[in-house]
Amino acid sequence: MQNRMYQVSTLQALALGYSKAVIKAGDLLQEGDTGLGTFEDVNGEMIVMDGQCYRADQDGCVTVVAPETGVPFAAVARLNGEQQFSLNNMPDIATVRTELTRKIEERFGLNSMHVVKIDGTFEKVDARSEAPYRSHHVTLKEVLGQNQKAFIFENIRGSLVGVYFPDYMDGINMPGWHLHFLSEDRTKGGHVFDVCIQSGLAKVDKISNIVIELPKDAAFDTYSLKQDLQEEIKSVE
Repeated sequence: MQNRMYQVSTLQALALGYSKAVIKAGDLLQEGDTGLGTFEDVNGEMIVMDGQCYRADQDGCVTVVAPETGVPFAAVARLNGEQQFSLNNMPDIATVRTELTRKIEERFGLNSMHVVKIDGTFEKVDARSEAPYRSHHVTLKEVLGQNQKAFIFENIRGSLVGVYFPDYMDGINMPGWHLHFLSEDRTKGGHVFDVCIQSGLAKVDKISNIVIELPKDAAFDTYSLKQDLQEEIKSVE
């Protein structure tokens, strides 16, 4: 079976404040075992890894979520590890993204989607998560401005999981690499701002097929999804 990206809603809709549940976490795991997203009312950061769905709360503490938990936005796929390579002595996230991009470019993949998992030892992980905010048509930037907390994990083993979307899919998801962190003991995690990798092994799969599950309720059609939110999305990332 051909690997595919399964996406719930669009990043642009989430950025404009559509944070209602579209599907349940249990259903999401039927579609992929690796990826990321968030939960209803932007209740923390989602890490999907090894077929489990985890939530990093406002303090970076991680729990396994119940199957009935609502999901307004996510992107998952099945990780096979077709391309594998070491990532050692990576001082920051820009270096990590550059090296990941170089590796997929070698295999003519810049215009395709990718799913990635990097297992390793991290000198530092600068991350964030947020508490829920029950309001619609309030932008993600405003929600994070009120409810976001940042934290730093140091000298820690764990994994980065993430997705890559090409530039022309801007609005559907974030162009480039979007990464979340989960500690090896599954107790700490969040959305990654910056990271320093001492040593790591990356597993990457190229994906050329996508299914997008759009919200079915009428409220979704009250959002103007034509506006350019590139700068706003960059600011929350």
